[in-house]
Amino acid sequence: MNEAMENGTRDGLELVYPPVFTDVSEAVRVRLRATRWWRVLRWTARGGCLLALAVAALELLVVRDPDPGAAVVMILLGLVAVSAAEVLPWATARSLFLMIRSQGEARALVDEDGGRWITRDTDVVIRWAMLPQYVETPRLFVLLTARRTGTGFAYLPKSGFADPADADRLRAVLDRNITRK
Repeated sequence: MNEAMENGTRDGLELVYPPVFTDVSEAVRVRLRATRWWRVLRWTARGGCLLALAVAALELLVVRDPDPGAAVVMILLGLVAVSAAEVLPWATARSLFLMIRSQGEARALVDEDGGRWITRDTDVVIRWAMLPQYVETPRLFVLLTARRTGTGFAYLPKSGFADPADADRLRAVLDRNITRK
């Protein structure tokens, strides 16, 4: 970050926040909704489930000598496909949260150049070119990489502001430098 940011001048903002699973989970869901592959995966799982249920129904209702065991297997396969797709966001968030939690409280500094995230063992600077989009939720600002197939993101919880009015200031900085999605 620049010298002006280090001294807390210009439009620089500081957020300090503990790792919270709800924040990580929400950020992961925002990131997944912004990717093509996530929609394809969910619809494929649902379509596979419907196909499996249709095959099970045909097995039980149309075949002269139905095999209930085969129908049960098809129903279970369909349910497993949908369940796996629906559990993926939680499992991803849980994995990330465990890593994030191990670093303790985070401090984020945001200004016209980008953001800087500081934890116990890390100090990462990301310029706006790397995270050119954002999504605002009631709890967070989620900064996203440009590629719709990518997985990069950072999040800034609104609870991390010392003054709730800083959310408006951050929104203004983001609107000047990146695109709201």
